[in-house]
Amino acid sequence: MRKNHNHTPESKFRHDLDLCSKKKSLPAAISLYETALSDKLRLNHYHFNALLYVCSETVTDPSNRASAFEFGFRVFDRMLAGDVKPTEATVTAVARLAAAVGDGDRAFGLVKTMGEYTVTPKLRSLEPALFCYCRNLEADKAYEVEDYMVSVGVSAEEPDLAALLKVSADTGRGERVYGYLHKLRRAVRCVSESTAEIIKGWFGGAGAGEVGVEEWDSERVEEAVSRNGGGWHGLGWLGKGEWDVRRVNVDVGGGCVTCGEQLVCVDIDRDETEKFAQAVAGLAMEREVQSNFKDFQDWLDTHAEYEAIVDGANIGLYQQNFAEGGFSISQLFSLTLSNSFCFLKIAIEQLDAVVKELHSRSNKWPLVVLHNKRVKSLLENASNRKLLEEWIAQGVLYGTPHGSNDDWYWLYAAVKLKCLLVTNDEMRDHIFELLGRSFFLKWKERHQVRYTFLKGDLKLEMPPSYSLVIQESEKGNWHVPLAGEWTDESSRTWLCIARPGSCEASGRDNHKLVVKSCDAKSISNDKLHGNSDSSPIRDKQTCTTGKRKERSVSPSRLDC
Repeated sequence: MRKNHNHTPESKFRHDLDLCSKKKSLPAAISLYETALSDKLRLNHYHFNALLYVCSETVTDPSNRASAFEFGFRVFDRMLAGDVKPTEATVTAVARLAAAVGDGDRAFGLVKTMGEYTVTPKLRSLEPALFCYCRNLEADKAYEVEDYMVSVGVSAEEPDLAALLKVSADTGRGERVYGYLHKLRRAVRCVSESTAEIIKGWFGGAGAGEVGVEEWDSERVEEAVSRNGGGWHGLGWLGKGEWDVRRVNVDVGGGCVTCGEQLVCVDIDRDETEKFAQAVAGLAMEREVQSNFKDFQDWLDTHAEYEAIVDGANIGLYQQNFAEGGFSISQLFSLTLSNSFCFLKIAIEQLDAVVKELHSRSNKWPLVVLHNKRVKSLLENASNRKLLEEWIAQGVLYGTPHGSNDDWYWLYAAVKLKCLLVTNDEMRDHIFELLGRSFFLKWKERHQVRYTFLKGDLKLEMPPSYSLVIQESEKGNWHVPLAGEWTDESSRTWLCIARPGSCEASGRDNHKLVVKSCDAKSISNDKLHGNSDSSPIRDKQTCTTGKRKERSVSPSRLDC
């Protein structure tokens, strides 16, 4: 039999407070608080925050609003008087109380005092003031909250940006609306239905038709789109007059079925590309023999015309089932002669299939990056030697030096040359080192080519023909994807936002879809049929490329 322990007043108060907090009962919270004061119980952080939580959860009920506000600030004042240091949760709760009665200044002022308590604000701490100002159409004060968010390292999310966009639209601030559309583009891939309605509301209003310029420098706009990685120019509203907003679908090639404009696969911009390449090189130089990697960088500078980089080890080992994804001479010795020959035969056949497929699509050779020890393993077999020597002569093969990690070489080459990367490697090791580089996933989507071999037949999964993200065209039109689950991406709903007549001369050619993107080089679209995956989002790669001069036989770091 369990003994019945008499509860102390403190433990009973804690138990009852937890039940009260769970039920969000304001009358019970007030009664408990008064009892605690009369019993002279010592209240701590937990007690105060639980009481304030109940207040902040019940203040939205009109019948409780006045009581929750008055009681909440009485508890907060008692907390300060008792030298109990507020936490982030404390300030957030009282800021919600102030905002609920329309006092955005008090809500914002409370958050700005958090530094006195060595507490860092969170997004939830600043949202009450932000939303309050937006509801009250106090646009300038809402912008001040946003500026403060940036200063303390807090990132706005879709509800915050939607509220800022709405208050800007409601107060007729067209340039601010333009800016928040681009902030939404960077923050989310697809917008919620509520955000879509706010966007529609702006474009359907009279103010939207009055903003913009009737004439603009099309070359400057095109250059901005290219510099930004495609999908937006950021130069302001283009055109004049009313807008036509429709709910539409986008076909598998990225064409809007209503206006005919071609959506693009958005790349990272030039500055991000250069920073990314520098970051990869910096990490590689820390881990590699510096002279070896510097030699590769110098070599790549003089052989910068490749359109595809091939992760040789990843492809050679596909479905070969070696532990830790590697193969070496010592592992080959552990195999029987027949097994070793079979392994090498499959590896070279898979590599050769990828090289030939890429060459057949563009009439340009890719660059295969493979560690020297693996090249030696392949060269030891006479049946492979002729092919490998041909690759070396044609500049197809680069052997990374002994002691190096070839991952750094193929990743750097793909980033630096802005070209395709053929690998099934998810690059999680690299992502770990580059945490905080939010553009890495965007870069992978635009540049990584995955592959499979089905009964020996190669199937390439090319990057998507268009990105699921808000896009602004060179004509000043907008396409906005809506969030939701779709069995087929061509069924997804988009907002097509265009001024009437702006797309009449688009002249879209359904057989040659072009993506202009950050000077990116890729394999021409009309060569992408055959064994490529043709799913709506992982579809055929399309972009413009310049004509490349013939490359002389390039030296390869092969000391074998």
